[in-house]
Order: sequence, then structure tokens, then C-alpha cells
Amino acid sequence: MNRCGVPRTLLSPVVALGLLFLPSLAAAQDLASFEKRITVKALDNGLTFVVCERPEAPVFSFFTYAAVGSAQEVSGITGIAHMFEHMAFKGTDVIGTNNYAEEARALERVEQMYTAYQAERQRQPKPDPARVAEAEKAWKDAIEAAGKYVVSNEFGDIVQRAGGVGLNAFTSADNTGYFYSLPSNRLELWAYLESERFLRPVFREFYKERDVVKEERRLGESEPIGRLIEQFGATAFTAHPYHHPTIGWMSDLDSFSATDARKFYDTYYAPSNMTVTVVGDVKASEVLQLAEKYFGRLPRKPAPAPLRTVEPPQNAEKEVRLHEEAQPLYAEGYHKPSAFDPDEAVYAAISDILSNGRVSRLYRSLVRDKKIAAFAGGFPGYPGTKYPNLFIFFAVPTPGHSGEEVRDAIRAEIVRLKTEDVTDEELRMVKTRAKANLIRGLGDNEGLAFGLGSAQGLHGDWRELFREVDRIDKVTKADVRRIANATFTDSNRTVGMIITKG
Repeated sequence: MNRCGVPRTLLSPVVALGLLFLPSLAAAQDLASFEKRITVKALDNGLTFVVCERPEAPVFSFFTYAAVGSAQEVSGITGIAHMFEHMAFKGTDVIGTNNYAEEARALERVEQMYTAYQAERQRQPKPDPARVAEAEKAWKDAIEAAGKYVVSNEFGDIVQRAGGVGLNAFTSADNTGYFYSLPSNRLELWAYLESERFLRPVFREFYKERDVVKEERRLGESEPIGRLIEQFGATAFTAHPYHHPTIGWMSDLDSFSATDARKFYDTYYAPSNMTVTVVGDVKASEVLQLAEKYFGRLPRKPAPAPLRTVEPPQNAEKEVRLHEEAQPLYAEGYHKPSAFDPDEAVYAAISDILSNGRVSRLYRSLVRDKKIAAFAGGFPGYPGTKYPNLFIFFAVPTPGHSGEEVRDAIRAEIVRLKTEDVTDEELRMVKTRAKANLIRGLGDNEGLAFGLGSAQGLHGDWRELFREVDRIDKVTKADVRRIANATFTDSNRTVGMIITKG
């Protein structure tokens, strides 16, 4: 996404200062120096550990990367990857319960009653309202009975009492991530907790949590930009599961069950589909010993089948127009290859040239000079990067200006990319910023754990975090023109607009 830059008047001294210190910083944080501190080991069950020794402070951070997201969902269970993320905080058969033997029986009854309720609700040709109400009551009574055995938030409370901070997770189109930080003397507690929630997760309070997710979706639907993004993605992708939202369609959120979530977990949370990265004041030998002891308990499972569906080439421009009593917005997206493509670095360079701060082309043209947009940018990787995705341009028109005006200005900048070489200074700054951004990302345990874990999980090698900068450094002017001409074509374009009415 677009990043706020510094004013032009401050650019030269700031850049000069950065360039002065960049060589010494890079020397301390280059690939060779990290290779001395990083240990990688695959356990017998297939789970990969990446450990980076960084003893600056007596703390450590971790990032668990599960190579599963909404792209692995099918019609009927959209949103279920996100639901399991929520379930991973609900505890196990010993955490979060006051009597698991009784709770397990109560949860089994919840599923039985939910199955009966769904059968009545979906009965053809027409459900009987009385029978539906009766089945729904029996299901909700079963939920209430199961709730008596729940110790709420016990997993998070244990982490907090041990000094943990930043307990959180996310679900994207490509992967699900879990992370927090702890004092170094709590390493074994972390190994137990993090392995336990994937070894013996309990799907307690599933339907209560499903209601929370449904409310998240309703909040998104209430915003015009949320409605536009959802329809834009569904229009841009015809076949590939990138077309459905990570939060899920409401009808699926109303229908899928804890049993469905369990099946999804059993399929995609195979150890071979997961990477755990630990960064901080730790010894690799101790981490790996604890990894064997705790994470080695996770049973080996077959690797999930690769995704079969490939998005067909787009051969006609598509458009989504929302007429709303809201601020106008304009976006257009172009299909591009996945992160594994040799030209991925070129797309990153184009994004930087167009969008990185107040010296970027879109900012100078639309915001500073023409004053027709309050904000403008362009970025690749929507909604994910693992599979072919979109490069998106966007702008928020200023009062009195329209989506058509910012559209024409954006396309004028695209034509410039196609017909004129970028300047030597632009390309030099792209490469300088790429190196500086890498160094900043390596500056704290959390960022480093995320970067190393994401690179290892996606590419199978944490070194890709550094090689990406090397590939950007090799981008040429001719590469920028070649990719712009190949990608930004009319027939490859999907347009999304919010048009102000009233």
C-alpha cells in the first residue's frame, strides 16, 4: 500500500543521512551475517522450525505460519479458515475447561442438534416454521448446556500472566499467522502452549464465535468501500477462489458447522504445511530440543492437495459501479503472475515509483499538481501473492472531482510507464528504499520473525527475504516498460467505482 513520505524540502538531507548510514547497517544485517545466527530444522512430522539467535534483550518473539487461507475454501464453507483462527484461542482439553469429559459429550450434542436444525431449516420444497423453531431451540439449549464447562479466555490469560504481549493472529487469502512475544525464561511454556493448541484444539463456543464473525461481516457490509472491494474481487476473479472474501459469504457463515471446521483443520493443519519461527534471546539448541519434545507430538498427516483451479486469462474489461451516498472512490486492477514469477521484483519497483511517498508519480500528479485526489497509489498482490493476483491502482477524488477524472490521470501515468523510460534517479531511489525497508524490517524481533517465517513458509527458504532486495537491485528501465506494456492492457482490466449520488 501507499506509504506516507517526507516533504520534498526534507528529502535530500534525509536521503543523504540514510545513505550515509545504510552501508554500515547493511553490513551488520546482510544475508551472510544472518546465516551465522539462523538454524533451520524440519521435524520428523514435517513441521519446519527457523530459529534466529538475537540476544539484545531477554525476550523472544515467534510467528507460526500455516499455509492455509481463504484460497483453500470451497463454496459452502467460505470464511472457515478465519473461523479456525478464532478457535485456536479457545483452548484445549486441559485449557479452557473445568470438566472436559462432560464438555466433550455436551459439544457432541451441540453438533447433533445443529445437524437436526440445519435439516429442518433447509428442508425442501419448504421448511415448516414450527419445526425449524423447535429444532433451533433444542440446538441453543445444547449450546447453553455446553457453556457451563467453559473457562473463558484461559489461553490468553496464561500468556498474559507469563508476561506475554501482542497475542494475536490473522487470516489472509494465502495463509494464517499466529504470534506474540514472551520473556526468554518462558520459552518452554510457549512451546507447550503453541504446540498444544494445534495438537488438541477444542471447538468450544464455536457458534458464539461464529456470531462474532458475522457481526464483523455486517460491519464491513455497512461501509460502501467494503461493498465495493467485495464486488470488485468477485468480478475480477471468475474461477479462482481469490474471488470470495476471506471473511466468507453470509449464507456460509449462517450454515457451516464446528464439524466442518474440524474437517478443514484436519486437512490443512498438517505439520508439513506449517512453519514456526523463533527470534530473540534464545539458543537454537534449546529451541530445537523443545520443538522435538512438544511440536514433535503433532501427528504426521498427508500434505494437503495443491489448488487445482487456475484463473483463465481475462479478455474483456470488467466494471463494477456502486451508486452510494458516500465519498467517491476509483480503483482498477490488472491480472499479474504470482510471487514466484521472475518478474515479481519489477512489479515491486513499479509500485514504488508510482506510490512511495510524496515524490511518487501518482502523488505528484493527482494530489500535488492537479489536486483532484486526496490519496492515490498502486500496489501488487491483491488479494494474495501465492497465486496469480492483481496489481491495483486507486484514488480518492477530492470534493468537486469525479472518479472519471482520477481515472484519466492514473491512465496517463500508466501510458508514461509504457512509452517513456523511468529516470535514473527514480530507479536508484527504488533500490535504495528496498534496502532501507529490509533493514527496518529486521530491526525488531516481531518484524524479523514475520519476515523470516513468511519467506520460509511461502518460498521454502528464509533467504528469499534478502534475495528479493537483490532482484529489485537488478531491475532495469527496459524491464519496467516491458512489464507495463504486457500487464496494463484494456482487456486485462477490472474497474471499480463508488459514484456519489444525491
